Amino acid sequence: MIQNSTLTFLEELEANNNREWFKKNKIDFNKNQEIIKILFQNIANKIRSHDQIETVKIFRIYRDIRFSKDKTPYKTHFSGGFKRLKPTLRGGYYLHIAPKNNSFIAAGFWNPNKDDLLRIRKEIAVDKQALLDITKAKDFKETWGELEGEALKTAPRGFDRNHPNIDWIRQKQFFFTKKYNNKEVCSPDFAASVSEDYRKIRPFFNYMSEVLTTNLNGESIL
Repeated sequence: MIQNSTLTFLEELEANNNREWFKKNKIDFNKNQEIIKILFQNIANKIRSHDQIETVKIFRIYRDIRFSKDKTPYKTHFSGGFKRLKPTLRGGYYLHIAPKNNSFIAAGFWNPNKDDLLRIRKEIAVDKQALLDITKAKDFKETWGELEGEALKTAPRGFDRNHPNIDWIRQKQFFFTKKYNNKEVCSPDFAASVSEDYRKIRPFFNYMSEVLTTNLNGESIL
């Protein structure tokens, strides 16, 4: 269970994002990082009651500043992901813990490779209704809202810009997010709530997994 002290630590880190402060407060960081590790493991265990998780990864607090104009050395949040079991199951879950009511979860496809992206687009070009039925369902929409992610400004190569499904065909990413406030994050039911919200995106994952493991004729490519 996350305490308010973890969110307070992140607020203080945001106000003092330098190596000297971080070194002085390394003990607090290690303590809060252990709390985060336990949280992620608890969530992973709950997810495994309704899905197959291949790996659990907590991202480093240190920022990669090599190609960034922002040279602050530390992230001001804890984050990580839960990867589904490949090759049959596709998609991933993400968890972001931040102060000031900025925590959220996400699920979907952040960076599909070019072959997967082309396969998804071809499927959508044939029929978008299956995706609409899934993402417009009441339980899904109330939890996850609308599709998010980067999209091309025009039609990708090989697709008609006037195609009736062009709004989804232009997508480069396919994911959904849900926000949590500080009170929800610090609730003893937080891990269970996250797992349950992840469960509600399974129809989308089931559809995408089927698409990415078959050809346009519905034949397995595994």
